[in-house]
Amino acid sequence: MKGSFSLNDIEISTEKEDLLCYSFDASSAEAALPRAVAWPRNADQVARLLRYADENSMNVISRGAGTGMTGGSVPRGASLVLSFEKMRKILDVDTRNMTVTVEPGVINGRLQKELEYLGFFYPPDPASLAVCTIGGNVATNAGGPRAVKYGVTRDYVMGIEAVVADGTVITTGGRTHKKAVGYDLRNLLVGSEGTLAVSTRIRLKMLPLPEDVMTFLVFFNSLEASGTAVAKIISSKVIPRTIEFMDRYSIEAIENYKPVGLPTEVEALLLIELDGYPATIRKEAERVVDICHTLGGEAIVAEDSTARERLWEARRSVSPALYHLKPTKINEDIVVPRDKIPSLLVDLRRLSEESGIRIVCFGHAGDGNIHVNIMVDAHDPAEYAKGKGLVRTLFELTLRRGGSLSGEHGIGLTKAPYLGMEVKERELQLMQGIKRVFDPRGMMNPGKIFDPR
Repeated sequence: MKGSFSLNDIEISTEKEDLLCYSFDASSAEAALPRAVAWPRNADQVARLLRYADENSMNVISRGAGTGMTGGSVPRGASLVLSFEKMRKILDVDTRNMTVTVEPGVINGRLQKELEYLGFFYPPDPASLAVCTIGGNVATNAGGPRAVKYGVTRDYVMGIEAVVADGTVITTGGRTHKKAVGYDLRNLLVGSEGTLAVSTRIRLKMLPLPEDVMTFLVFFNSLEASGTAVAKIISSKVIPRTIEFMDRYSIEAIENYKPVGLPTEVEALLLIELDGYPATIRKEAERVVDICHTLGGEAIVAEDSTARERLWEARRSVSPALYHLKPTKINEDIVVPRDKIPSLLVDLRRLSEESGIRIVCFGHAGDGNIHVNIMVDAHDPAEYAKGKGLVRTLFELTLRRGGSLSGEHGIGLTKAPYLGMEVKERELQLMQGIKRVFDPRGMMNPGKIFDPR
């Protein structure tokens, strides 16, 4: 590569075109050029890069695929970006103990396919699974549609090899499924957004692949009824592997972008998936359909795997489809208790109508995690400012219902100014104290989570 050079066999570049590629992520956070980009290949190289950064007063930004929605991998200050594109090995698949060990740059979707070929299953499935990395998933504790039944990334991380700010390699967790020795540093690193350490090796649990899957859509003419159905399904002792929600604005956006035949006159739909033994699935499906029918829902079952995949392709296309409504998407991933979903959806529709700004909702309703998208044009300063002003209102509506500011995207840069709305002062002090123990100089992904202002 033109302009790249080696620092003791480590590939590094300071070329402008390389720096530009690593100056932004999928969020609306303002891009910033790093001082350099490095592509380490192992833990030793990562350790040497961190020592070099420490000795030269540089910040360190870990980067997976740049799919983050809160600016978590956007450089701040004189930064060295560590891109894990060269660390993409699946190191070990232990079928007897049902674990798999990977490097941080392994693509989530690739891991899914490799394990499925062997008859196993790694449940966490972010919408960006075709491109996002396991290291990035660990950094943000990513979830996905299947989290309602199977949990999020944290529930599958057994151990992490990582490098801390002074270049020391540490090992947390282990090979066993149970461990009660000292503080749980493994879980502390999961979701820390690269502010404490850099992961270089990750051991994950895997599960047996379910025998069968049934997928169906349920259409509703009432936003409130669709939200009520979610809580009623779970309370009926049926735990689907997914309960995805899309409002009318989401459906319209999909049909205008990549038509799949969804009805645009309905107010909302639920994409529900059940897995397990065929006989059990059929009984659960009957119960779910009955619940939805009592609330005015109309169900359609996907006839085969092709139809099922078309439905999921539609769901995963919501996010890009929204850019055809407006050029700027202020994306928030709030989460509330399931029984609060109906009232929240009604309040958000009212907020959209009163403000004149389209607010589009979709997401993982099964665990209360709704992706709220405030659609504006950043080139219209007045409209953009009005849209940004709605974020605090959204968070107030969420917290008032016992919810949280983020279900899976993390805090990063974009949510940092709002962290104090949810986290109390003493808890915040404890978090910042932990940060100082791991990173005395504050070089690890600075400005993320904690608002520097």
